[in-house]
Amino acid sequence: MTAVVFVGPTLRPQAVSKYLDATILPPVKQGDVYRAARDKPKAIGIIDGFFEGVPSVWHKEILWAMEQGIPVFGSASMGALRAAELADFGMIGVGSIFEDYHSGVLQDDDEVAVLHSPSELGFMPLSEPMVSIRTTLDHAQKTGVVPQETAVEILRYAKDLHYRRRVWAGILDALKELPGMAEFADWLPKGKIDAKAKDAKAMLLRMSEHLGDPPLPSSEPVRTERTLMWKALCARVDGAAPADVHAVINELRLNPKLYSQLRDRAALALLSREDTSRQDREPDREALVAQMSEHRARAGLTRQADLMAWIKANDLTSDSYEAMLADWARVELSTATRADHMDALLLSELRRTDQYAGLRDRAVKKADQVRLGGNAGPNRLRLLMWYFESCLDQDVPDDLESYAISLGLTGRDAFYDLIETEFLYCHMDTGPDDTSD
Repeated sequence: MTAVVFVGPTLRPQAVSKYLDATILPPVKQGDVYRAARDKPKAIGIIDGFFEGVPSVWHKEILWAMEQGIPVFGSASMGALRAAELADFGMIGVGSIFEDYHSGVLQDDDEVAVLHSPSELGFMPLSEPMVSIRTTLDHAQKTGVVPQETAVEILRYAKDLHYRRRVWAGILDALKELPGMAEFADWLPKGKIDAKAKDAKAMLLRMSEHLGDPPLPSSEPVRTERTLMWKALCARVDGAAPADVHAVINELRLNPKLYSQLRDRAALALLSREDTSRQDREPDREALVAQMSEHRARAGLTRQADLMAWIKANDLTSDSYEAMLADWARVELSTATRADHMDALLLSELRRTDQYAGLRDRAVKKADQVRLGGNAGPNRLRLLMWYFESCLDQDVPDDLESYAISLGLTGRDAFYDLIETEFLYCHMDTGPDDTSD
């Protein structure tokens, strides 16, 4: 292996290939540098990395890689942050962003953070990094495109925004009354500067020069202490034997109906990720706990040991299991916010799958028979037991309110009405029911 580069929203893979023959990996997270260093690449470059939602790359694994004689370069984003922190220990930082962090001009992580699409969509950037906004405004001011007072106000406004909401369109619209904004908006598409991409390319060029004629190490690398947490990380990575994902998906494709169902569900989860990120409405801890409780009940994982065994059997870690729960919670959150618009689309799906006419006729017949019958059903507890245990062959949910809402109902009372009507319809021709009160 020649080199490894961790990159995502800052540069496309083809852009990396123009500068360097390297193995291109997704944005770095905890354990990735240690995993890559085990294969003894000639160099490791870190451009992008995860800041939240996924554990960030450890300083110690970078130090460990350098201890193995592997030079580690950093630039642009997470790479610039880690390089500024580890420059004194031998990590090689490249670019103005690294220099500003190392000198203390920049201190906040949010200066390089961006919202981006998931891996399935290539980590496309969906917001503007603050460092690029600063560089662009500096250039615009020096070339006379925007007055100084306007540039200062734009910087202040952008810095106050959450990094997910830093997009030029929103900034321009919010500050359109400022002097020079119309001219700045016209200039921006061709004049803006991608500071992170510029620094990332400089790092790749530096790595290429190193691989062509590597210099001798300037000093002995610092030996990392083998702490318990470090040993746990190593054991987790070393013990991982990830399945061949492509092979597993091919097995799924042999069941076309199931593949279609799960593909649609996966697409919904993907869209929900983007939706909740765009609205900055991530699931809270309570939502994750609710998802875990539902999953454990459904899978029969009553003991903690059962859950941990399930996580291991499914090639997950505690972190990735929590990420999966978050995806499920995002689907519920996105769906709930659109409940008022779902009915028409559900009817379209019923027609597409040729189930509409049958359900329509059943609904009409039920309404007529129940109206003529006029009797009340059994009490609510017996209704629940009849519906869930006899009709669905499952336990009654612990949280009936959440269950009802997940069906698009207003709450448990509406759910009771629904199943009482079903009970009366199903027992209309069987005479008095001995379970009624």
